[in-house]
Amino acid sequence: MSTAPTLKKLYAEKVYPELVKLHGYSNRLEVPRLVKINLNTGIDAEADKNQITDIRRDLSLIAGQKPVLSKTRKAISNFKLKENQIVGCHVTLRGNSMWEFLYRLLAVALPTIRDFRGASPKLDGQGNYNLGITDFTIFPEITVENVKKSMGLDITIVTTAKTDDEGRELLRLLGMPFRRTETKTATAA
Repeated sequence: MSTAPTLKKLYAEKVYPELVKLHGYSNRLEVPRLVKINLNTGIDAEADKNQITDIRRDLSLIAGQKPVLSKTRKAISNFKLKENQIVGCHVTLRGNSMWEFLYRLLAVALPTIRDFRGASPKLDGQGNYNLGITDFTIFPEITVENVKKSMGLDITIVTTAKTDDEGRELLRLLGMPFRRTETKTATAA
C-alpha cells in the first residue's frame, strides 16, 4: 500500500482549508489545486547522439519518468535546423509523481542554489507559474561527475487558479520561496 506524498498531505490538511478560509469558496471545485508540472529543456542543434542520450537520461532521473524528445517539423536554414531534428526534451508530471517532484524542488533543489533570494512572484496571468533554472545539477539525483555539458530547465506549474493572486497564494502555502517585493520609500530631502 503506497502512502500519499508529503506535499499532497500538506495540501489536504492545511493549504485547502486555508484557501477556503481566505477566499470563502462555496464549492470545493473552486479551490485552486495543481493540475500538472511540465519540465522542458532545449538541445543544441549540433548535439551528437551521446549528448542527446545523456540529456534524456538526466531529465528522466530528475522527473522519475521517461521524457519525450521534441523534433522540428520543417527545416529552417537560418537556424541550421533540418526536418525531424531533435531540438528538445520534455516530460509532463501528474498525480503522485507531480507532488513528489514539487516537494524535491521546494525542499531540496531551490535551497541549494547559490545566492538564491527567492523565486519571482510573477505568474502568467492565468494562475500558472513558470520557473527557469540555469543549471540542472541542483537536483540531488544528478551526479556532477557524469555531466559533460550543463543544461537549463524550464518548469511550468499548471494550476486551476482563476487569477494570479489565487495561484500565488496556493504556491506560497505549499512552500514556494517567493522573493519579497521591496517597496521604495521616498526620502525627505
